[in-house]
Amino acid sequence: MGTEVRENVLVITRIFNAPSATVWKAWTDPEITKKWWGPKDFTAPYCELDLRPGGKYLNCMKAPDGKEYWSTGVYKEVVENEKLVMTDSFADKKGNVVPASDYGMGDDFPLEMMITITLEDVDGKTKMTLRHEGLPAGRMKDMTGTGWNETLDKLEKVLLNQ
Repeated sequence: MGTEVRENVLVITRIFNAPSATVWKAWTDPEITKKWWGPKDFTAPYCELDLRPGGKYLNCMKAPDGKEYWSTGVYKEVVENEKLVMTDSFADKKGNVVPASDYGMGDDFPLEMMITITLEDVDGKTKMTLRHEGLPAGRMKDMTGTGWNETLDKLEKVLLNQ
């Protein structure tokens, strides 16, 4: 539906032709998440989710050149089929938070950002809103928006096959 960029905040809204329970499962089942996590041409060889407030996640995106990008965070709010709120940080493969500069990105990324996913039923479809807060302004936020949109394009294809 759209992408909105405000200072330090990226908001993406999509309508998926699937019920909210199916979209929820795609976000919360590691085996399904691995099918769509990461931008176009990336794979997701690893996904571990401890889906509860205070639980952690650890994901890996693998670029076409073989470089791995790990991310981790802590779930702050989990409302089944409706809402996920989690911190978001770059990580090493053991789940330790590392600065974005470890991945060749700018020093202006904070060590921790926040992601909120909300799901709403709309006539048998799901309106999903993704809010990514704490992003550095400029080129890196634009690239993050592109990455998320490519990732959500992959999610849409996975949902069509569920």
